[in-house]
Amino acid sequence: MNVYGTSQIRNVALLGHGGSGKTTVAEALAYVTGVTKRMGSVPEGSTISDFDKEEIKRQFSISTSLIPIEYKGENGPIKVNILDTPGYFDFVGEVEEALSAADAAVIVVNCKAGIEPGTIRAWNLCEKLNMPRLFFVTNMDDDQASFRELLLKLEKQFGRKIAPFQVPIRENEKFVGFVNVVKMKGRRFTKLSDYEECEIPEYTKKNLGIARDALIEAVAETSEEYMERYFGGEEFTEEEVSAALRQFVSSGDMVPVIMGSGVNAQGFNYLLQAIDKYFPSPAALEATGTDVSNGELFVTKYNDEAARSCKVFKTVVDPFIGRYTLLKVITGTLRPDTSIYNMTRDADEKIAKLYILRGKEAIEVPELHAGDIGAVAKLTVTETGDTMSAKDARISYDMVEISKPYTYKAYAAKTKGDEDKISTALGRIMEEDLTIRTVNDAENRQSLIYGIGDQQLDVVVSRLKEEYKVEVELAKPKFAFRETIRKKVVKQGKYKKQSGGHGQYGDVKMEFSPSGDLDTPYVFEEQVFGGAVPKNYFPAVEKGIAECVQKGPLAGYPVVGIKAVLLDGSYHPVDSSELAFKMAATLAFKAAFMEANPVLLEPIASLMVTVPNEFAGDIMGDLNRRRGRVLGMNANHDNTQTINADIPMSELYGYCTDLRSMTGGLGDFSYTFSRYEQAPGDVQKREVEARAAELAE
Repeated sequence: MNVYGTSQIRNVALLGHGGSGKTTVAEALAYVTGVTKRMGSVPEGSTISDFDKEEIKRQFSISTSLIPIEYKGENGPIKVNILDTPGYFDFVGEVEEALSAADAAVIVVNCKAGIEPGTIRAWNLCEKLNMPRLFFVTNMDDDQASFRELLLKLEKQFGRKIAPFQVPIRENEKFVGFVNVVKMKGRRFTKLSDYEECEIPEYTKKNLGIARDALIEAVAETSEEYMERYFGGEEFTEEEVSAALRQFVSSGDMVPVIMGSGVNAQGFNYLLQAIDKYFPSPAALEATGTDVSNGELFVTKYNDEAARSCKVFKTVVDPFIGRYTLLKVITGTLRPDTSIYNMTRDADEKIAKLYILRGKEAIEVPELHAGDIGAVAKLTVTETGDTMSAKDARISYDMVEISKPYTYKAYAAKTKGDEDKISTALGRIMEEDLTIRTVNDAENRQSLIYGIGDQQLDVVVSRLKEEYKVEVELAKPKFAFRETIRKKVVKQGKYKKQSGGHGQYGDVKMEFSPSGDLDTPYVFEEQVFGGAVPKNYFPAVEKGIAECVQKGPLAGYPVVGIKAVLLDGSYHPVDSSELAFKMAATLAFKAAFMEANPVLLEPIASLMVTVPNEFAGDIMGDLNRRRGRVLGMNANHDNTQTINADIPMSELYGYCTDLRSMTGGLGDFSYTFSRYEQAPGDVQKREVEARAAELAE
């Protein structure tokens, strides 16, 4: 592949709902630009981007793939770095990483399926990043697909930014071409995406007139001079129209809608023209970050004459093709056999060879200019999100915020002894996917794996088996309950043991009561008078309490909120020892605890759920069924509501799947641990019985 300058590059992410046809669009673009001789198929598992075994098996994208293509643009050849992203919500981290490298987005919509939750999520991500975008409507070959109906829905959902740049031409219920609204000329497909000029059919003229008027009105709004000419009835030239539209699309104020058929590879020459003409090159953009020396905002243009710097937006770790660090060059020109400083890790890295990845294929290149995307193999310390630069450039580039995982399960090795292998394999998977993380829950003696959703966790289990040859089982996690008491009890604990020679003797009288502080296991005090228990044994008594609170008598959970006061006791001048007084305190604790109205405390989370307005009522009803307490609602500017609630952590198990089901995939949630509260009687009874059965086993 040729080397391209900054102004010749377009970095474009393909976004959309799962199954909308993104991978087929990527495949068609590769096909019409000559990258492949035969168009691959998702069902056949022969596409460039879905090369992973899991993707082939499941027939959907799991990770972002890079497909660079070359196109003979209007003003010379350009390189388009296509970032084909997953559509399913569980893999949103891959989408967010891709958007940190992309400069524009193509949102793929299946004409027959219409606007889906993934379409809305893609739009919201672009709005959040203020990213130029266009809609590519695929599946136009289906005679049941109504472009006009979809257009009306897009306008209703996303507002006045929507601008159709094409009107379809159909003959005998087949998609045979389109009218270019910008140039006002008919186009008939000849072979694949190639087309020839044709007459504009009479039946298209009504819709064409509406679309054209909207475009010309938008052009008029770009300047006062144009507005005067517009009201004066004067026509704009084709160059003036194109220049104004380029300004609107690049700024994100206008979103073109164009069309095609993925399976028939129709409409992709026009898509490439639109990418070339309307999407900005990195040369027109800026990158932001932080000046590490003073903590201030740092802004730079993409410039290949400056000192070299780049940001790492993705890591690929594959048992077969190896480890690649994907990066976007921000300034300067990156070349092989050079050293570069990792600002984030404070370490020098050696760049031996430079590559561009095309699916699973690594193609060696002599250099990468500012704005381009490439890959480096076998870096030692570099991770996703790192900034690499010249050593004197103390900067750190911004990365998009990666979604935090809230769905978790317990996992365990199927085969004893595989724990180390599993840990290593999960470490590699977590290098690739920042939305996967593991936690060692020592309290409940379980290992936890967190992800965005159940599907993602299933993929991880499958990858462990297929790629790393280790098997794990997922299970419902144990929740971190606590135990405490509700009333004051005084008890004696006497430990007496005689076995020839010196014996053991410790005797304490202790008062146990609620301390009122559920964040602290226990508070220890002594109120002994007259030396009934010598002071040197007080630490031993406290040690006995400290050991007891680690595992409560009720269900074996840690104890909190206990106040233990040493009131009285007795000792033996010969037989008493620290061990004896520790054991005496233990006996007093156990005797008192079960008489002091012991209760189970459950962890409570502060939950935030954001859903479209129409689902708010259903969500609140569901939260009530889960023993949640709705604390309030806040209306957002995008027709959504954020519901704040307190809810037991145990009731959040499986919530991700249920929330998606209730909202059609449009609901989001997050939570943080808040506090402990007394569990209801039925929950306590169930938990105590379950723990008893577990201990019996």
